[in-house]
Amino acid sequence: MPVEVTHADQFIISKGDMTMSLKVEPLDLQKADISGSKWREVRAEELDIDNVSLAKTKINNVNMSQMSLNDVNMGGIKISNANLSGVGIQHANFSHAVIDHVHLFGTEFHNVVLPMEGDGNFNPEEKYKPVSFQNCNLSKGQLRNCDLSNVEITDCDITGLKINGILISDLIKNN
Repeated sequence: MPVEVTHADQFIISKGDMTMSLKVEPLDLQKADISGSKWREVRAEELDIDNVSLAKTKINNVNMSQMSLNDVNMGGIKISNANLSGVGIQHANFSHAVIDHVHLFGTEFHNVVLPMEGDGNFNPEEKYKPVSFQNCNLSKGQLRNCDLSNVEITDCDITGLKINGILISDLIKNN
């Protein structure tokens, strides 16, 4: 999108047949309630947002590339029609998340664990809803150094499935 500076306090932005003039005005909001505000056709890059409630905010058709989120509560958030390639999630509570119709090629999961004592969602009886994969293509996937105790595999194509280099189909034939 071409941007043209006409005055120190104004931008002209052209996109296709549409041209809009934007007033340049850095805002320094502190201890302000702007609930119910609407932002339309706003350029708001490199914002520094700290200790702010954005609960129940609706965000549509927004470029958030290279955005950094730290120490945020995103419980109940819904994300759809989104490009999340290259996203990194660390030290997060992803319990009861539902991931549906996504492309996961090249995705890596490291150190995915059940809650430990001291974690807010720790259950001393270890009664947790199981992680499940349904109608997923995990072909050519790799599991290394994982706790697979009590895992159930039902109605799955296990062609070429190996455990420690041994074909499972060979083990099944021999029993």
